[in-house]
Amino acid sequence: MGLRGDCMDIGGIKIDGKLALGPMAGVTDMAFRTICREQGAALTITEMVSAKALCYQDKKSIPLLQLGENEHPAAAQIFGSDPICMQEAAAIAREVSGADFIDINMGCPVPKIANSGDGSGLMRTPDLAVRVAEAVIKGAGCPVTVKFRLGWDKGSINCVEFARAMEQAGVSAVAVHGRTRTQMYAGTANWDWIREVKNAVKIPVIANGDVFEAKDAVRILKYTGADMAMIGRGVFGNPWIFAQCKAALEGREIPEIPPLSERCDTAVRQFEMAAANKGEKVACLEARKQYAWYLKGVAHAGYYKEQICKITTLEDVYRVTAGIKRDLC
Repeated sequence: MGLRGDCMDIGGIKIDGKLALGPMAGVTDMAFRTICREQGAALTITEMVSAKALCYQDKKSIPLLQLGENEHPAAAQIFGSDPICMQEAAAIAREVSGADFIDINMGCPVPKIANSGDGSGLMRTPDLAVRVAEAVIKGAGCPVTVKFRLGWDKGSINCVEFARAMEQAGVSAVAVHGRTRTQMYAGTANWDWIREVKNAVKIPVIANGDVFEAKDAVRILKYTGADMAMIGRGVFGNPWIFAQCKAALEGREIPEIPPLSERCDTAVRQFEMAAANKGEKVACLEARKQYAWYLKGVAHAGYYKEQICKITTLEDVYRVTAGIKRDLC
């Protein structure tokens, strides 16, 4: 296992590249993952899905696990802390998604998840986390990966021991976000600990935290020695970060972000794909924040950001887009 040039493998599955798109609830749906793959994301992961919801056959959860056409290699991410339920959910998630990996979320910092012992809450109960990992490996029928943080807070950083425990449990790779749970997304990611994890285990390590531009991807891989870089919030409204990071890693000239009119076309295509997948109403409600991200840093975009907040149909999307192209491009 490990790197061979730009290729690596996780549990025997080849990944052709060093860039992964981080799973983010309400952001990395099938439509957005498709756009990011086109730009060079070598590994994509679904939004996190509750194991309990899958075990109780919640119909809203199943569509979150569906992969796009040719979306491989990809992981389906589940969260929970009951080993029996997680084993069953892993089997359901694999069957529904056809994913190459099942990824366990042990990093989500959101209070209602973490405080109930799920997500990053599992870092406070490492023995239970191991039982969860072993159960998911039993249920999944494919390689299993785990995403976690440095620890619960700065007084209880346990990512190195945690990674070793995951490796011993049989996990095929780990992704480490360089912040504690109490940090949420504030402050600076600490890459030193990711490097410590990389030095402590033989399985591939994916480094996550503060990759906001091309040079960050080069730096995080060089600094930590990790096998892949995972991009999270840096991709908001900017799927082109993958093409830029890929160029930087390959020593090529970094391409410019496309002009605004082209960025709008990409946004519109994303919302059209989302509407086809989850219905126009839901897709347009979610498009409100996403389209605003696409306009980040655009001068005089205030009026159109207000219009975007009122989008309810694709017709609204087309109307706002026409206005942006007329007035801002």
